[in-house]
Amino acid sequence: MIKKIAIYGKGGIGKSTTVANLSAVWASEDLNCLVIGCDPKADTTRTLYGKRIPTVVHTLKDNRAPEKDDLVFTGFKGIQCVESGGPEPGVGCAGRGVIVAMKRLEKLDIFDDVDVVVYDVLGDVVCGGFSVPLREKYADEVLIITSGEYMSLYAANNIVRGVKKLKGNLSGIVCNCRNVDNEEQIVNDFAEKIGTHVIGTIHRSNLIQEAELDAKTVVEKYPDSTEAQEYSILASSIMGNENVSTPEPMSDEEFEEFFKSYM
Repeated sequence: MIKKIAIYGKGGIGKSTTVANLSAVWASEDLNCLVIGCDPKADTTRTLYGKRIPTVVHTLKDNRAPEKDDLVFTGFKGIQCVESGGPEPGVGCAGRGVIVAMKRLEKLDIFDDVDVVVYDVLGDVVCGGFSVPLREKYADEVLIITSGEYMSLYAANNIVRGVKKLKGNLSGIVCNCRNVDNEEQIVNDFAEKIGTHVIGTIHRSNLIQEAELDAKTVVEKYPDSTEAQEYSILASSIMGNENVSTPEPMSDEEFEEFFKSYM
C-alpha cells in the first residue's frame, strides 16, 4: 500500500527541509519515494536533486505533450522529484499550478511503482488549489509542521479547520523547534487541544542549514549526525503511526486564551 502524505504548515516553518530529509531517510531504507513540491518557489527538491529542477507549469509552456522524463527528475537514492511551479509573483493563481501539475502527472502514471508520495504544500490555510492533494484524494493523511511560536501555531489551527472541512485524516504534529520558552510543552498541549498528538520533534541546528547551503539534506551530508538520527526517528514514527483523527480546531478566542496561558 502506498503511503501518501501531505505536509502543511506556516510559510517558512521548515516544510521543505522536513519533506526532503524524511524522503532521504525512506529512500536510504530502499523505499521508492516520490516528492512533489506544490509551491511556485519550486525549492522543495533542491537538496534532493542538488539544484533546482524545471517546474511542470514552466515546462508545459513550451511543451504541451511532455514525457515523464521532462517532469520527473531522479535525485538522491533514486528519489523521484517533481515541482509543480506556478505563475510569476502577482500574476495569476498559484494554486492553479498545483491543479495543472497533478492532472498532468496522473496522466503519465507516475504514481505507479512508488512506496511513498510526499506533498510539500504551500500556504497557511487549506484552500483553493492547495487543497488539491486532499480534495482529490491524492493524499491519504496530513502532517502539520509547527514551532511553539504564536503565528506558527495560529497557522496550524487554521490548517486544522481546512483538514476538518475536507474530512481529512490528521496523522499528527511535527514540532520543528525554534528555541522558544516551553516550546515542546506548548506544541504538545496544542496537539492535545485539537485532538491529535506530536508525532516527532526536530531540534534547531545549524548543521541542517550548512547541508542546505551545499544543496544537500543533512541525512545525505551528515548521515551519522544527531540531526540525521532525529529525522530517522521521525520517519519511523510516521511509517508506524496508526493514530489518525479528524481534528477539531480551536476558535480564535480559544486559541488566544490557550496561547496567553503560557505567557
